[in-house]
Amino acid sequence: MTESPPSLLVRGAAALWTGRPGAAMRAAGGTDLRIEGGTVAAVGRLAPRPGEPVLDATGCVVYPGWVNTHHHLFQSLLKGVPSGIALPLLDWLAAVPVRYRRFFDHEHALRVAARIGLVELMLSGCTTVADHQYHLYPGMPFDASAAVFDEAARLGLRLVLARGGQTLAREATDASAPPQVAPVTLEQFLASVEHDVQRFHDPGPRAMRRVVSAITTPSWSCSPDELRPMAREARRLGIRLHSHLSETHDYVRWAREVHGCRPLEFVERHEWLGDDVWFAHMVHLDDDEIRRCAETGTGVAHCPQSNARLGSGIARVPEMVAAGVPVGLAVDGAASNEAADMLSEAHACWLLHRADPRAGTRAGPWAARAAGRQPGGHAAALSVEDVVHLGTAGGARLLGLPGVGTLEPGQSADLAVWDLDGPRFFGLHDPAIGPVASGGRPRLRALLCAGRIVVEDDAVPGLDLAELRREAAALVAAMLDR
Repeated sequence: MTESPPSLLVRGAAALWTGRPGAAMRAAGGTDLRIEGGTVAAVGRLAPRPGEPVLDATGCVVYPGWVNTHHHLFQSLLKGVPSGIALPLLDWLAAVPVRYRRFFDHEHALRVAARIGLVELMLSGCTTVADHQYHLYPGMPFDASAAVFDEAARLGLRLVLARGGQTLAREATDASAPPQVAPVTLEQFLASVEHDVQRFHDPGPRAMRRVVSAITTPSWSCSPDELRPMAREARRLGIRLHSHLSETHDYVRWAREVHGCRPLEFVERHEWLGDDVWFAHMVHLDDDEIRRCAETGTGVAHCPQSNARLGSGIARVPEMVAAGVPVGLAVDGAASNEAADMLSEAHACWLLHRADPRAGTRAGPWAARAAGRQPGGHAAALSVEDVVHLGTAGGARLLGLPGVGTLEPGQSADLAVWDLDGPRFFGLHDPAIGPVASGGRPRLRALLCAGRIVVEDDAVPGLDLAELRREAAALVAAMLDR
């Protein structure tokens, strides 16, 4: 991480996208950007001031830094576990995250996993990460929250800690769970969230550290009568609420059988809807639930690759967007998404919804975006501009960070400078769409977070990537041995 000078001029980009929706995505009047005090001071055609450092962006595409709205960083050491590679959600939970949590009984494993995940995200242009950290258990011998915040700070990234946990053992997944999956009491959960808020939470619009109350799953990880106290305590503390919801057909069926209603109605009964709440996945929402999310401002962290990898389905994101539901992009954990980076997520998002068979057969409010509907899909379901907006400004909205996610004066200077110098990008008529539409990963000339250069010439300054690889290999080998 390089300390930011008093001012810095990013100059000469072929394109600069602002993160704003629609036509406002493409910067008008010039693609130069001046940074002062960690924020964007100006965008346009700008000349260097005497002695002002210049970051040469000639031929590059500039995007806002991605905002990843849902991750499980500890899973970065659980990629491609053979016993879980072909399982649906519930079976996969038991076979991988639950079973393997016993190997994260020491701080080194958690730190290495978090570092891997954060570095992978950085090299994909991500500057803000929401880590749904639920690897917490009674008598834990180290401070997991402090460890993850420390790893993010060392790399210069903005971290939102969605402080998870459970107060119940889950029947479907925890039958043979190790001690590291043991639940806590409601009182312990609330106290731990408040303790983290007191130590780490910054309510500012461009905060580098945030804390969120995030029980792992409202339907399974706690009793229904505990949800309302959790929601009220979070609002008393001035923090947001987050969890998983409506990820699979089984999830919806179970809620109807046990609670007599669909999952969204269940959480609404317990005060878990509102513009301070966002849920991961939300794959299986009906029309009324989409409308209710729009009315209440309840957000959705969209995880297209993980949803596909686990066979959970395709979320109705184009319809959510058209209805006004707040939506952000997310990679989920690396144990269910072996390429946990935001560029591959954005590429998958752009393609997946075009292939969704509902796009050509279901009359939805978004279908009017293009004339005619094609059997089997809809080539205008989401534009590249739509995906970039969801992955930047859309994500910042979910996390309650109004000073993040767009490249405009007064906003945090979080930006990725992509060098389209590989043959994958040769021949592009519109270079601006290349980082998302072409797939792969362009060379990252620079990544800035709050005005500080955290990636330079496609490398993280001060990081020994070979050593990180060795540490990861040693920890994986130890898991296999045990």
